[in-house]
Amino acid sequence: MMNIQLESIPATRIAYVRQTGPYGPGNAQAMEQLKQWAREQGLLQGSAVLFGIPQDNPATTKPELCRYDACISLTENPPEEASVPYGELPGGAYAVVTLQHTAEAVGQAWAEILPALSHSGHKLDPGRPVMERYTEDMVSRHLCELCFPVFE
Repeated sequence: MMNIQLESIPATRIAYVRQTGPYGPGNAQAMEQLKQWAREQGLLQGSAVLFGIPQDNPATTKPELCRYDACISLTENPPEEASVPYGELPGGAYAVVTLQHTAEAVGQAWAEILPALSHSGHKLDPGRPVMERYTEDMVSRHLCELCFPVFE
């Protein structure tokens, strides 16, 4: 049984790099591109939070049209530099699962989370994206969090 924690995640200003195409190696390339930019801007500090956001469901969207956003949280005063777009992640209630950052563990979590949420009485909020969340400490331990938006 997976360990689901409910968490209220605040709305967060982000900078992001978008990758369009089949989910997989391209997602990691987008994240590396974002991290390189963030390092150059001095943003990749201990408190920085990285997010990976698959924008499309590969079961209903052609692989070549699937969008993935690699994101980093921004402080109040982001750099005035515009080589990457800025945006905002919507806040709200999320069901959060911590897992090993491997393709197998992530795939298994995706397969198990919806039945587990349904069983616990929570409904997925389709108006907000599912997110992968990474902190520096988690990355060093090869962990990630999957954050599923749920109705309060």
